[in-house]
Amino acid sequence: MAGGKVSDEQWSSQWGFLLAAVGFAVGMGNIWRFPYQLGENGGAAFLIVYLVCAFGIGLPLLITEVTMGRRGRASASQSVVNVAEEVGRSRKWGLIGTLGILCAYIILTYYTVLSGWTLDYFVKAARGAFAGADAETTGRMFANLLSNPWVLMFWNTIVHVMIILVIRQGVQSGLERAVKILIPSLLGAIVIMVLYGVFAGDMGATLKFLLEPDFSKLGVGSLMAAIGQAFFSIGIGMGSLIVFGAYMPKDFSIPRSSTYVILMDTGVALLAGFAIFPLVFAYGLSPQGGPGLIFQTLPLAFGQMPGGQLFGSIFFVLLIAAALSSCLGLAEGVTNWLDEHMNIPRKKGVLWVGGTAWVVGIASILGFSVWKDGWEQLGLLYWIPNYMGLDIFDTLDTLAANNLLLIGGCLSAVFFGWMVPKALKLEEINVSDGLFFAFWRFMVRFVIPPVLIVSLVLGISE
Repeated sequence: MAGGKVSDEQWSSQWGFLLAAVGFAVGMGNIWRFPYQLGENGGAAFLIVYLVCAFGIGLPLLITEVTMGRRGRASASQSVVNVAEEVGRSRKWGLIGTLGILCAYIILTYYTVLSGWTLDYFVKAARGAFAGADAETTGRMFANLLSNPWVLMFWNTIVHVMIILVIRQGVQSGLERAVKILIPSLLGAIVIMVLYGVFAGDMGATLKFLLEPDFSKLGVGSLMAAIGQAFFSIGIGMGSLIVFGAYMPKDFSIPRSSTYVILMDTGVALLAGFAIFPLVFAYGLSPQGGPGLIFQTLPLAFGQMPGGQLFGSIFFVLLIAAALSSCLGLAEGVTNWLDEHMNIPRKKGVLWVGGTAWVVGIASILGFSVWKDGWEQLGLLYWIPNYMGLDIFDTLDTLAANNLLLIGGCLSAVFFGWMVPKALKLEEINVSDGLFFAFWRFMVRFVIPPVLIVSLVLGISE
């Protein structure tokens, strides 16, 4: 391996790596974003397309990113540079990692704002604020939260303090220890919600919605949504998975670990559907609730059901665990990059990451209220059809999740699929030259790049 600072951090066990990777992948993308994407795109038909994208595109790219990280043994960008230099390619390929870190940072700035919503709604649920609430009340409750920048900034500050306290401790003592608490808590809470849905919700309607596909409801937009959801949910293209790979010992199986991550990530997303939609159907609510499905629709259900205060609290504990685990993974990747490229030690680096992301997050917060009209008049990115009418929060989300992630994934596939010799891939992935390797190599070289390019063009133009 040529040049570059080699990471001296490592996971204590394969279980620690899996919890951290799953914790990063399993987040609000599964609990918040996936259910409303299902609702807006026809349920079971979208689920099938998503599963194809997750295993056909997500798994090969996840293996690619983790492999580049383990071979490069550095930050996201330096890992790619190290691999490029080893095989005689240009150092400029390191821009793949830099783009991923930029994307991770952008997502962190608004993901922490979203995480603040979960803290606020946990307090509301625990205090019984949803009791007897009707649709107008829950809608007004959500609107009042978004229009109150001081409350949003308070919760955003709390989220950033928690991130800083964890990441400054390092990989094993900080990140790994935190996810060992957060992920079991998340899984426990979601199982409780699924069991409650079995007895108190409309599981029959849920099974029909999730298991009986109607492909007439699908369009080009559904395909793009499925690809974007797979990237966002798994965490591809954000650089953090490359960093996680850099911490991976040589005796860990990359294909097996990556498959476990995809299975657990998809499993949690499905469990979220079986936790949420029984309540949606039982109380006559619309599954097409959009981004407000959780924060406007479900509080209405919690306000009407027996034990709603308890189960509402449990549900938002689930959301807090999901949100924080993803925020920690995003912050780890950016902090690692600062340590390596700017020579800023971890404890100072995480302060830079948390502090600047907090400041940028204020723009998203103000964009819900006092800056909303000014942002629309400014017209930044409004010349692109897919950005018309978006506020600051949604603009950042669209830029990162629908555009930058796809560009990063495409570049990773081109670099590792075409520029890196077959022998190095076989050595680092540690598999035989058989059917699995042939499938992975074919997808990375011939399928994923054109699919992502077409999706990116369509996503920008429509």
